[in-house]
Amino acid sequence: MPDTITVAGVAVDTRHWIGGLRVASADAFTDHSPIDASVLGEIARGGPVEAEAAVAAARDAFPAWAATSRTERARLLHAIADGVEKRIEELAIVETTDNGALLRSHRRGVMPRVAHNFRFFADWLLRLDHEDFETRGYTNHVSWDPAGPCVLITPWNAPLMLATWKVAPALAAGNTVVLKPAEWSPLTASLLADIAAEAGLPAGVLNVVQGYGSEIGDALTSHPDVRRISFTGSVPTARRIAASAAANLTPLSLELGGKSPLLVFADADLDLAVDLAVEQYDNAGQVCLAGTRLLVEEPVAEEFTRRFVEKASALAQGDPRDEATDIGPTIHPRQLEKIDGFVQRAVAAGARAVIGGHRKDGQYYAPTLLTDVAQDSEIVQEEVFGPVLTLQTFAGEDEAVRLANDTCFGLAATVATGDRERAERVSARLVAGTVWINCFFVRDLQAPFGGSRQSGVGREGGTWSFDFYCDLKNTVTAPKGWNQDHG
Repeated sequence: MPDTITVAGVAVDTRHWIGGLRVASADAFTDHSPIDASVLGEIARGGPVEAEAAVAAARDAFPAWAATSRTERARLLHAIADGVEKRIEELAIVETTDNGALLRSHRRGVMPRVAHNFRFFADWLLRLDHEDFETRGYTNHVSWDPAGPCVLITPWNAPLMLATWKVAPALAAGNTVVLKPAEWSPLTASLLADIAAEAGLPAGVLNVVQGYGSEIGDALTSHPDVRRISFTGSVPTARRIAASAAANLTPLSLELGGKSPLLVFADADLDLAVDLAVEQYDNAGQVCLAGTRLLVEEPVAEEFTRRFVEKASALAQGDPRDEATDIGPTIHPRQLEKIDGFVQRAVAAGARAVIGGHRKDGQYYAPTLLTDVAQDSEIVQEEVFGPVLTLQTFAGEDEAVRLANDTCFGLAATVATGDRERAERVSARLVAGTVWINCFFVRDLQAPFGGSRQSGVGREGGTWSFDFYCDLKNTVTAPKGWNQDHG
């Protein structure tokens, strides 16, 4: 197994990054490109041995990193951001080749956001403060103490952006990190290790291990030296992680699945509503926040559907490296099989495919819209994670809210309406961690992010991230009792 592979002209190390060194494994897994199923390389496949080594490296590096000043930590995070910005083109083409998302999106939005993740949390660290307050003359001082080694397990749909959404605040907080990227898209995590080392991050502060969750993930999440676990992924995997962490009472942050509604009221700007709905096909529907359940008020349902079909049918699906492409492939043959299974079972149960409803050549699935679906059906209740939307109608606000909230999820919701008061009423009643009104996917790192119900546990972003990645301490000082003769 070669130590380095070349992906789109970029050299990528296939080994783990542990304690500031590249570490090989006896076993490997094969990484394929979803664009054409070509083999990208054999990637080091870690297990309990590598997990133990990575946690030990993070544990050993923790005291010195925790004692590093806020100013120096922030400087190093900015240096990592500088490194990302110098390599945006390389990171973009490697990630597109590895996970199939649009190259134009990686160049213009995703990779610049990776750099911004580091800059934001570096700057937020320097302003992190809570004003002292008095209790009957006693002074209370709140501080954020580094917690210790953190295990961060990240998904395949936006690998580097979502990894750094966790890595940046964890490092800023003074913690050390073991990052385990998804095995379907591991390559940019390896490049991040190189960038961090070049920026001067001390050995052991950031460790990257690769492999299958069942082999290395369990060893990481059950380790008694791990002080925080953050995971983005599916509900079943989250349950296994929570069970694994329970023995040590390790705090968890879980950002899980979604089955988000997009509510279109009759008073909405219909062109805007259609644009928002078609946008849900972004990244071939492989977005946890996607509003996959279109709920449209009855008087405009027919016209909305007509305009939606016209616009969605014009989307160009193909090679994500082509600037003209709007929708790329699904990540993996197993995911493609899962998506098609959902659709075929829905059609067999009486749903109608207005557009799509079938596979295309390779790992591509046609953008699909299903109507005539029952509220309690699998296709309405369970996350598909592909380019598949359903459309239902409603008669008024109460029914809209009832349908919107009638799943086990609560990650996000989108509301299209021309009535400001209605927007306020409806958004207040929706069960969701994020509600967008007449917009979609506007995210600010200052805002709390996370889900309700089975969409997650906890919130991250701004001070909420530091609240999770730190041990909060309140120090209470008496107004007297000092020795005035101490010199």
